[in-house]
Amino acid sequence: MSSEVKASVLHGAKELRIENRPLGSPVSNEVQVAVLATGLCGSDLHYFNHYRNGDIVVQEPLTLGHESSGVVTEVGSAVTDLKVGDKVALEVGLPCLECELCQGGRYNICKALRFRSSAKSFPHFQGTLQERINHPAVYCHKLPSTVSLELGALLEPLGVAIHGSRRANLPANSTVLIFGAGAVGLLCAAMSKVCGAKKVIIADIQADRVDFAVANGFADVKLVVPMKRPQTIEEKLAFAKEVAEMAKETSGVGEVDAVFECTGMESCLQTAIFSTRPGGRIMLIGMGNPLQTLPISAAAVREVDLVGVFRYANTYQEAIKLVSSRNPLLPNLSKLVTQRFKGFNRIPDAFAMAGRVKDDDGNLVLKVLVDTES
Repeated sequence: MSSEVKASVLHGAKELRIENRPLGSPVSNEVQVAVLATGLCGSDLHYFNHYRNGDIVVQEPLTLGHESSGVVTEVGSAVTDLKVGDKVALEVGLPCLECELCQGGRYNICKALRFRSSAKSFPHFQGTLQERINHPAVYCHKLPSTVSLELGALLEPLGVAIHGSRRANLPANSTVLIFGAGAVGLLCAAMSKVCGAKKVIIADIQADRVDFAVANGFADVKLVVPMKRPQTIEEKLAFAKEVAEMAKETSGVGEVDAVFECTGMESCLQTAIFSTRPGGRIMLIGMGNPLQTLPISAAAVREVDLVGVFRYANTYQEAIKLVSSRNPLLPNLSKLVTQRFKGFNRIPDAFAMAGRVKDDDGNLVLKVLVDTES
């Protein structure tokens, strides 16, 4: 039986429209979910502001949103582990499950993967900023009663941090440097602490953000990166070495064991190379300019590994277990949600807020959450 659901649809840069679209009943292996909490992330903002995300251009009207949770409203005939009323976190990337990568557990880099709110595949896989969606039950992860829908929406970016931590394979008592104190950087800092890092340094150009990180237990020490805009390659590398020296001094032990680069900025990756000890690792998490000038020999001669991190795979159960635990090393992740907007009419306001550093009251903007419940 088909019904209509309300959806927020992007038709061009900053051109959002509220539309109704048909939605049938879920097929046998699906459930229907009322989407009640959606966090906005950097890729959503790129699509909203530019109608593209880097080289990926939107080719048809697109519903954004992928950091989401909700409540099951209808269950397909073959689904036995979920029922109406269950709270679920949505994992929105659907891989082929047949290729070598999927068979090896690396379905996040499956070439055929379709990801809600991404324009990479065509027709586009529509995102979660709509009233209800039908979604495969296997990618709807049941939340314990103690985990809120807001926290459920944070499991998606937390998955990025978990996946990055796995790829980092940090030795015990590591010293870790995080570039970028946005939501993903803060979550990577939190996971570093959970994984037993001895010291976590967080760096950002915004002093308030690194202050927040230290004050709320996401990191141990802060590094405010100077606001400089070097122009030539020589000036850029000199600046990177300057910031690297600041990082070494801040660490108290010199070069760090690992860096999580969460900004995508060329200067941060340059600095990361100069900051990392021989044999250390740099996790490439931020998606920035695809063409960058790097001191690659400085990494090669010291066997510093540059490790790509793209989304996540097989992280939701670990994330749910972690946020349900009383792990004293895990900071209060709920503090990352700094602004909330309710209703479809407020979605443009939510996107405008997500692009700011602070709101009108002077509060930090870290994670903006949309509640689409009428």
